[in-house]
Amino acid sequence: MNTTNEEEIIPVTAHIELRAADERYTTELHNLVVKNRAYLQDYLNWPQFVGTENDTRQNILSNQMLHQRGYAKMFLIFNDNALLGVLSFNAIEPLNKTGYIGYWLDEKHQGQGILSRALEAFIDYYASRGEIRRFVIKCRVDNAASNQVAQRNGFVLEGCLKEAEFLNGNYDDQNIYARISAS
Repeated sequence: MNTTNEEEIIPVTAHIELRAADERYTTELHNLVVKNRAYLQDYLNWPQFVGTENDTRQNILSNQMLHQRGYAKMFLIFNDNALLGVLSFNAIEPLNKTGYIGYWLDEKHQGQGILSRALEAFIDYYASRGEIRRFVIKCRVDNAASNQVAQRNGFVLEGCLKEAEFLNGNYDDQNIYARISAS
């Protein structure tokens, strides 16, 4: 792991990289969330609670602490230095070497393979370091795009969790996918 003075970056392609969440990205991230709030609200519960830029700052600071302690990892997806979304381990079980993946991408940049390439680099990075061996994605059954990301990236459907996610006043079923790395 890089020292605290160095930014943790996972290279994806010549144009795409994942940068560990840092307070200096607060304004950019906040603006991206606000821009995508209506879209994101169809898939995620938290955007409705992001009010001020300070809310975003507190989220980043909290995630930095969890990142340093190894219980979560939040990376920002950049393409040619433009912030496009987030890819993270929302939770990590260190003993089990299991990471629960979450992601979202700016609506206008979807369908270009950015997220799939970023996810592959993310998995390779943590598998090669021996930190994570079981990668898990949970997504609503009705979220076709997220299910496709999991399937395209070699995740295997392990089952369906009934009424496991509360969103927009309903309890929705979630598919649970996993990919185990031998690295």
